[in-house]
Amino acid sequence: MKIHLISLGCDKNLVDAEVMSGLLVKAGHQMTDDDRQADVIIVNTCCFIGDAKEESIGAILEAAKRKEDAKARALIVTGCLAERYRADIEAELPEVDAIVGTTAYPRIAEVIEAAAAKHEGPVVRQESIDAPIEELKERIVSTPGHYAYLKIAEGCGKHCTYCIIPKVRGNYRSRRMEELTAEAGKLAEGGVKELILVAQETTLYGVDLYGKKMLPELLRRLSSIEGLVWIRILYCYPEEITEELIAEIRDNDKVCKYLDIPIQHAADGVLKRMGRRTTHDELVRTVKKLREEIQGITLRTTLISGFPGETEEDHRLLCDFIKEMRFDRLGVFEYSKEEGTPAAKMKGQIKKAVKKARRNELMEIQQRISAQRMEALVGQELPVMIEGRLPEENILVGRTEMDAPDVDGLIFLESGADLLSGTMVTAVVTAAAEYDLYGRICDESAE
Repeated sequence: MKIHLISLGCDKNLVDAEVMSGLLVKAGHQMTDDDRQADVIIVNTCCFIGDAKEESIGAILEAAKRKEDAKARALIVTGCLAERYRADIEAELPEVDAIVGTTAYPRIAEVIEAAAAKHEGPVVRQESIDAPIEELKERIVSTPGHYAYLKIAEGCGKHCTYCIIPKVRGNYRSRRMEELTAEAGKLAEGGVKELILVAQETTLYGVDLYGKKMLPELLRRLSSIEGLVWIRILYCYPEEITEELIAEIRDNDKVCKYLDIPIQHAADGVLKRMGRRTTHDELVRTVKKLREEIQGITLRTTLISGFPGETEEDHRLLCDFIKEMRFDRLGVFEYSKEEGTPAAKMKGQIKKAVKKARRNELMEIQQRISAQRMEALVGQELPVMIEGRLPEENILVGRTEMDAPDVDGLIFLESGADLLSGTMVTAVVTAAAEYDLYGRICDESAE
């Protein structure tokens, strides 16, 4: 059968979709980008916040319409929304032929065959959300060929009061190091030059399997793989960052001097209600230590505006914190009241207009900081990984070590060279905007 797969949400979900594609092709099916030609449509969903739920439901409804128009045989819903709202999907979306939970996606081939056979009611596959992670060797990478995500763990045991993830993804489970290095080696053989480590929380990698934090050791092993140029780490909880990890990032030439540390807030009262395990002063010390120990490190973080009980004083403290810490990259989400979480029942829920206004103020502060930081790069020479080109303008598009795909900025290079994506060049920065850079290739030489 021809199968069209739509994946929504985070990069961890994308990896699951890539594994499903690999399993389906191995089972003899064919993946297609054209939903009009598909026999089966899969929507791999997200439900982290309200906007993500709405996007997922919209995608399911659109796929149902496509299914009817194109006479597709089955519509399958997988991922977090399928795990969390199975009963609602069964009751309210009769167009759905199968529902697959977050730990049952390795069964995707048998599910599709059962769903296409038109059983009475939807085929449902759900397993324990704490099920052991299967070793899955089949994967079709959907990112551009020069970078890929490596999911090193599943689930989360932090239980922040606003977050539904532990209820749909289970407790923290690391993948074995041998399995990860084998997968990374295969990705490198296929042309991947940048490996991006992801999990709900990467800094705790290995604690459940080996009795201690093993991310530094994993980085050492991955860096020995020929062909890899950059290894990037996302989603590091600040309280779990160790001296050993700092030293590995500092001393390992392949590890990007870049760290994503979601902190969510800086006011102690808000942090406590969030169930976070840091304080304002500890966050300040962590940021300062990272900058002192790792020369030129790029720090990215995320914040939540309008958490229940957040006062104007808390908001002002957060504004001052951003001004003091001067993060290189920063995103802000308005608090989303998620049913089934402790925060949803808290007193002091903030009005949407207030949440939005506070978010906008935080982002305006960060925009000014980002513009200043980017302007300071003018005149510097930087390694750049080429992402593509704008052929009509003779412009190459690339990313520096300071920029993760999809979430950070780009650098635009004036050049008539025809370079493949993944090519490494050295470029001098000639101008800057709030989030992007402009430049030219030094001596038009490339690796």
